[in-house]
Amino acid sequence: MSDIRLSFKEMCARFDVTPRTLRYYEYIELLQPERQGRSRFYGAREVARMTLILRGRKFGFPLEDIRQWLLIRENEGDIAQKKAWVEMSSRQLQELAEQRQQIEEAITELQELHDVTMTALKAG
Repeated sequence: MSDIRLSFKEMCARFDVTPRTLRYYEYIELLQPERQGRSRFYGAREVARMTLILRGRKFGFPLEDIRQWLLIRENEGDIAQKKAWVEMSSRQLQELAEQRQQIEEAITELQELHDVTMTALKAG
């Protein structure tokens, strides 16, 4: 994997992100591609980081939390990063469980209103 070297366009295609998204991730220092003139190249480190960034976004983590989590590995090492991950994921699991409960309540209420309205329409 250390031989990976993707251009800006290849990176966008590989991860199905827009150029604007990739530039933003660079701007907020989530990614630090190698630069040659105006060209950017992404190595194995950046590809791995992008995988983690997108996974974190899928799980609902804010970008700043992801950035801080990635910095932990650089500054404190792998074990510290894993401990931070356990903490972060525990909090996020609780948040997602609460969101699921709210969604289930909304679905139940909407279904009841739907059914009442359908019954009223059929009754004329």
